[in-house]
Amino acid sequence: MSVHPKIWFLRHGQTEGNRAFRLQGHLDSPLTAQGVAEAEQQARLMEPILAQNPDILVSPLGRAQQTARIALNGAPYRDDPRLMKIHAGEWQGLSRDEIFAAHPDLATRDPAPLDIYGAAPGGEGVAAFRARIREVLNGLTAPTVLVAHGLWGQVLRAEVCGLDLADAGRLSNRQGCVYLLDDGSETILDTPA
Repeated sequence: MSVHPKIWFLRHGQTEGNRAFRLQGHLDSPLTAQGVAEAEQQARLMEPILAQNPDILVSPLGRAQQTARIALNGAPYRDDPRLMKIHAGEWQGLSRDEIFAAHPDLATRDPAPLDIYGAAPGGEGVAAFRARIREVLNGLTAPTVLVAHGLWGQVLRAEVCGLDLADAGRLSNRQGCVYLLDDGSETILDTPA
């Protein structure tokens, strides 16, 4: 378990790519109507949090930017490329079904999404992904809101809560909520205060 300032983590709302079970990586697709509604739910949750004037960092990818514009109610934020999703190499844009059809050995292992991204030929790899998440964590000096991506949040939450990286990919990966990370534990905020 690591010691960091209080963190509020927001995963971007559902995208067209999420709905089609495509590995987006550094590619992008817009939020669906459901994704917009999820960001609006986050906006209601964020009102009392934003009143505390936390630092705010956002992934530069469009789906996180679109979510931030809605969920942060116009609060200023800084883009940080270290918050980008793990790069999926040659598998970016492919669906899980397409990957499993080409790699049935992978399908038989029932991999978590993080494991699929980690196996992608030419991809970033989980170790490098984890290293940039740790770099962000180690640089936090004040309570901070982070708006990024599902796998980013799973690895972040495992780091803060002292879980093995192998367990990160099995953590919940919800959209439309806010994960509060404080004192080595997490609370899921999903009802406006």
